[in-house]
Amino acid sequence: MTGPLHGFKVIDLTSMISGPLATRTLGDQGADVIKVEAPAGDHARHVTTRRGGFSASFVNNNRNKRSIVLNLKNPDGLAALKRLAADADVIIQNFRPGVAERIGVGEEAIRTVNPEIIYVSIAGFGFNGPYAAKPVFDPLIQAVSGLTTVQAGSDEERPRLVRTILPDKLTAIQASQAITAALLSRERTGKGQHVRLSMLDTVVSFLWSSDMGRHTFVGDESGAETAQSFIDLIYETTDGFISVAVMQNKEWQAFARAAQRPDILDDDRFVTATGRETYKNERLELIQSILKDRTTSEWLERLEFEDVPCAPVLTRREVIRHPQIEANDLIVELDHPVAGKLRQTRNPARFSVTEAQHRLGAPVLGEQTREVLREHGFEDNAIAALEASGAVVQADGGS
Repeated sequence: MTGPLHGFKVIDLTSMISGPLATRTLGDQGADVIKVEAPAGDHARHVTTRRGGFSASFVNNNRNKRSIVLNLKNPDGLAALKRLAADADVIIQNFRPGVAERIGVGEEAIRTVNPEIIYVSIAGFGFNGPYAAKPVFDPLIQAVSGLTTVQAGSDEERPRLVRTILPDKLTAIQASQAITAALLSRERTGKGQHVRLSMLDTVVSFLWSSDMGRHTFVGDESGAETAQSFIDLIYETTDGFISVAVMQNKEWQAFARAAQRPDILDDDRFVTATGRETYKNERLELIQSILKDRTTSEWLERLEFEDVPCAPVLTRREVIRHPQIEANDLIVELDHPVAGKLRQTRNPARFSVTEAQHRLGAPVLGEQTREVLREHGFEDNAIAALEASGAVVQADGGS
């Protein structure tokens, strides 16, 4: 057994990030993920940062999968997909709402061959409403969800994007969790179901846990959002940057000892947690004025000795070499038969019994087309006919 989802089969019709990262998680955890691609392949195959014909985006989001190329516009290609789906546990798609039904792979069509399947749909804005049919990219979801104004700090400031595709990635995590929940439910009830989730719903729900407090108590909503502080908890030292978080009384006292500044404990503004929050900008400015006079390493030593929450601010180059990252065994080097040696992260969840393993690098487009078709009962002459008609495509060199 190679992972807790060993024995489950997933048909992956998704592209780009949200769907592929979700199914990569399932593949990392042992599921047999069959990535069904159109003849042109997943668009993520063609983006920049490349080696050996592979993009970094594609190899990072599509390991532990097998690729089969099916032309779903060809009736024979569509029929082949349904044969694959007949004994699958999950099928997942992130077409724009209505497209799956139009091309013949909607829930109703798939349930005719597999009534108990878990059918998963990922949308951008949602499945109904004025934005449902709009094309979607991550910044649009950040904009409509309110994430950009949260990032700005207040409604008066210029909205800012989070500089990573957070909505895509969050939706992937949510989707993988929802799929395993649906599989667990089916194990208990014998019934499959349709799991629908949108990037917009995922991000708004994510924000609600910490950023929508002023809109939680009905009847007591506030007007425009104001910032508690425009100063980040990132401080400059003489040779770099450091993050320090001081909230409780004991931490404020510990910071004063580390800084050798007992006088700040006598400042009436900062004696209580309420005062330190009320005068947050002043407190953060004071901390910055203190920290700018020593190096990062000096401050880390002093602050850690007093048990003040602190950490260095690392560049991406420094992250991969940091001793805590190394101690976590998080980053692994893997050999890909085409792209060469890769540096990636292992799956973050560690299982004590059903340990997840790296089984396959990201596949060449159509690398396992014939292999997968044979597993589903297609004879070699039938496969040859499908290839001749353009219904399926096998990668060069495959058998």
